[in-house]
Parts: sequence; structure tokens; C-alpha cells
Amino acid sequence: MLYQWIAVIATVISGSAIGASDYQAKFDPSRLKGAQASVPNEILVLGTPHLSELPASFTPKSLTLLMTRLEAWKPQIITVEALSGMQCDILRRYSARYAESIKYYCWDTSPAQAATGLDVPAATAEVDRLLAAWPAEPTPAQRRHLAAVFLAAGEQASALVQWLRLPAAEQQEQDGLDKVLVKRLQDLTVKRNENYQVAAPLAARLGLERVYAIDDHTADSASGSEAEDKAAGEIMQKLWNNPATVKRKAESDVLYKKLDSGEGVLAMYRAFNRADQANLVYQSDFGAAMKDHSAKQVGRVYVGYWETRNLRMASNIREILGATPGKRTLSIVGASHKGYFEAYLNMMHDVKLVNADTLLK
Repeated sequence: MLYQWIAVIATVISGSAIGASDYQAKFDPSRLKGAQASVPNEILVLGTPHLSELPASFTPKSLTLLMTRLEAWKPQIITVEALSGMQCDILRRYSARYAESIKYYCWDTSPAQAATGLDVPAATAEVDRLLAAWPAEPTPAQRRHLAAVFLAAGEQASALVQWLRLPAAEQQEQDGLDKVLVKRLQDLTVKRNENYQVAAPLAARLGLERVYAIDDHTADSASGSEAEDKAAGEIMQKLWNNPATVKRKAESDVLYKKLDSGEGVLAMYRAFNRADQANLVYQSDFGAAMKDHSAKQVGRVYVGYWETRNLRMASNIREILGATPGKRTLSIVGASHKGYFEAYLNMMHDVKLVNADTLLK
């Protein structure tokens, strides 16, 4: 009898394991969009190369055709792949874990704090207070002051929006903008970065007051020893050495030869936003990483970080849409994020995706 019960229990446990591995959730939020009683939350995810990584033949003036098409779509909200000042403030409180993240992704706001007297939390609250009572026709002094407060809040792209909305004669050292901060804003106008060459100028053209930083690096972790990092890097390089990566590089090489014209840049954006790119990116990068059989499973750790980061970024966008429903949103993000953004955002009840192919034709 004892052996019979052991056999039964083993069968139940085994069956449960099989059931768990085969289980598929029946609840699919993407199929439950519901009736739109009013204007939907539309979102267009624009996959972009990081402009800082493009060859020297690229110049921001070649973005003209892309900017014209984006402006014609008339987004009311623009999000960018940047860390908010609030998140950087949090990361600084846990500097042992996030030292490298702070170094690479967080601007030092101390010059803006010295000019305005506001630290990041105080400046963030002041931004909210100012925008809540923002006049339809703000004075140049108000724009300069808001630009300074945005810098103190760690929101550089939004500060640039205010600077670009000023007439050239009003771009002066006043109202909280001292010499150091003006120099910073001037540097941002020529910085090879999509947040400053696409998002901020587009927001200024459209009469928007800010952009929204939605990146997230709270899934980052502190580096290991030099030997551990080197070994992990070698494993990842081997995983990335695959036919899909070769194909991606070959396609990019062709596109990068024509970046000295608006048509060439637009062709690059069309290619990076094609429907088939998400799967190619997956096969080249994250799908390849899932095949890691090393002892420490560094590929799977990497994929865990990537999925967590994208989920948190998508939730940041959803939070913005939830606070101001019925808006048209443009999300500008590194091309490898695009497929994940669209998949995650599409799972949400009150989000309607817009096909970038139509816009970029």
C-alpha cells in the first residue's frame, strides 16, 4: 500500500510539473480594449539608432524629412529614452549598486542647484507647480526660469524645449539661467543625441512645454570583479556572433553610407521600424542570449535585465497616458526596444498602437 501511495503521489507531482510547463494563460488584456467612449490613447513607437553612434557623415540637418513627418502627425506627448531626474536622485542614494549607471546616465545637477537654490525633489515639485498654472502666453522671463528649474530637476531635454521656444534675442543669462547653465543649453543644441536633435526641437515646434524621460535603470547591478566582467563579456560576444547579427550589420552598413541626405536618414528610419525588425533583433541579441549554457547563465541574466527594464519603461509611459487620457503620444526609443515596447503596450486596455510604416512612407 505504501508503494502504491508513493506511485500515486509521484504521478500527481509529475503531472503537475507537466501541466505547469504547458500552461497558457487564458486572460489576454490585449483583446479587451473595450469600447472607446472618447478619444483613444494613441501611441507611435519610433525606433531610432543612437545618433551618437552614427558615422561622421551624419549631420542633424539630415533629419529634416523625418522631422516634417513627425510634426505632421502632431503628437501631444513625446517620451524619450533618458533617466528622469527623480530616478537619478534615487540611484544616487544607492550609489554602491548604481555607481556606473549614475556615471553614464545621470547629469550632475549641482550647477543648476547652485543657480536656483533647488535640489532635485524641490525642483521637481516646482516644475509641477509652475506647469499647473502655466499661462497660454508665457513671458521670456518665465520660460528662462522654467528652463533653469527643469535643469535643477535633472530634466535636460525639457529645459532645452523651453530654451528653443525663446526667441534668439531672449536666450540670455537671466531668471535663474547663469553662464554655466546657458553654456549647457547651448551645448545640448548641438549634441548628437536623438533627445536633443529630434524630441526637444519637435516639442518646441509643436508648442509643447516639455518631453518625458521614461528610461529605467533600476534593474542595473554593480559590476563584479574585473575577471568576472571580462568572462561574462566574452560569453556574450560569442552568443552575439550569429547569422542574424551578421544580417543586421550588413543592412546597417548599407544604410549608413547614405546618411548625408534627408532621404538617406528617412530610409534608415523606415528600415529600423519595419515590422520584421523586432524578430531579427531578437534572433541576433536576446534569443541568442537565451541559448547560453555557461555555468553562471549570464545570457539569461542579461535577458532578465532587458525584460525588466522594458517593462518598467512601458509602465512609465502608461502612467503618463493614464494621467492625461486621450492624447497622441510619440515614444522615441532605441530601435532594439521597439518590439518590446509595442508588445507590452499593446497588452494594456486603453492603448492603441500606431503603425510607424504609414508615417514614414
